[in-house]
Amino acid sequence: MKVALIGATGFVGTKILTELVNRNHQVTAIVRNPEAVAKNENVVAKKVDVLDTDVLADAVKGHDVVVSTYNAGWTNPDIYNEFLKGSEAIQEGVKKSGVKRLIVMGGAGSLFVADGVQLVDSPDFPADWKAGALAARDYLNVIKNEQDLDWTFLSPAIEMHQGTSGERKGTYRTGLETPVFDENNRSIISAEDVAVAIVDEVEQPKHIKERFTVAY
Repeated sequence: MKVALIGATGFVGTKILTELVNRNHQVTAIVRNPEAVAKNENVVAKKVDVLDTDVLADAVKGHDVVVSTYNAGWTNPDIYNEFLKGSEAIQEGVKKSGVKRLIVMGGAGSLFVADGVQLVDSPDFPADWKAGALAARDYLNVIKNEQDLDWTFLSPAIEMHQGTSGERKGTYRTGLETPVFDENNRSIISAEDVAVAIVDEVEQPKHIKERFTVAY
């Protein structure tokens, strides 16, 4: 398949790029710094400002699916507004391009941990992550109203690590609105296996116009 990957040099984006390449997909890496993209015959890197919806539309046109791991930067003092602005611009650019499928990497903050209570609103939620998590939660509410695109929003486990066990297990369990917990009452997954879940969704869509979550 032809996949446009926004944020291909980021924490999760690099794992998704590797997973796509290993499964022989053709990837257009949409990034700020093309020179940072790992060289591969199946990867073309393009420098694109996602806020320019016309340029973005031209870059992703003709692809089967767009995967966005856009993040305004966890240390960005205006992460809330910039995340929403960037995410909405990506949504608009994809619509302009004529591509029907958009898969968005979101956060775990919007998962419900009690009746009517989302993780981001729980008292122990880390303050350093709150603005970004609120932005991802509020963007989920925006994309839920999207009628033209076949969108999918992925919330990872509450704990997402780079190589939780130093490996790509290739397995995960799924849920929809609430976290998936293991036998130790932990919601955990590696970034590598989040990438597996996203590429599985690319290849075999099971969550069109809905949010889902993954964990071990």
